[in-house]
Amino acid sequence: MQNSGQIAPLDEIVRLKEKYRFRVILEESHSFGVLGKSGRGLAEHYGVPVEKIDIITAGMGNALATDGGFCTGSVRVVDHQRLSSSGYVFSASLPPYLASAAMSAVNHLEENPSVLANLRSNIALLHKELSDIPGLEIASNILSPIVFLKLKTPTGSAVADLELLEIIAEKVLMEDSVFIAATKRSSLDKCRLPVGIRLFVSAGHTESDIFKVSASLKRVAASVV
Repeated sequence: MQNSGQIAPLDEIVRLKEKYRFRVILEESHSFGVLGKSGRGLAEHYGVPVEKIDIITAGMGNALATDGGFCTGSVRVVDHQRLSSSGYVFSASLPPYLASAAMSAVNHLEENPSVLANLRSNIALLHKELSDIPGLEIASNILSPIVFLKLKTPTGSAVADLELLEIIAEKVLMEDSVFIAATKRSSLDKCRLPVGIRLFVSAGHTESDIFKVSASLKRVAASVV
């Protein structure tokens, strides 16, 4: 999800798990607080019982706007983690104020469902505004807050594609003070995903913010691609 804005087919993964008997460790740093009716993540989004997932882990620096992370699972898994991977043994423990901030953020999401509604409205608006962007196309899921743009017609060279995208990102920043990022791929990546431009949408963005970035991107893309 982080690299492409795509959403993993968890229901199909769990079906295969039950057939071939492997374990599922679900990383939800970009889906917790975003997907699902109440923001509980990918399992809620697909209606998969959390008991069928061995371990769920996520960083708290995205939707919860704090630091650290959490890892959860069955009582047996959690007891084993307390024994063999305690934070106070192998790393610094999470400061109490960060844990308190995360709890407050979770409570805020539960008490204010309008936050998720605003986020989804902003994502849909950005998709709509960028649906006709010249030379680029949206390759991310309609529910993902990570909106991924890729070239409609790649040059055939990842290096040349990246150069075009970086020119777009630089011109948008210099001309309209809009900061976007062109993705870079490592030669060590086992899965060679296409290069592109990533946009991150939040519930805090206004419609004018989205209109501004969309207009800027469309104008610059038309002059570059």
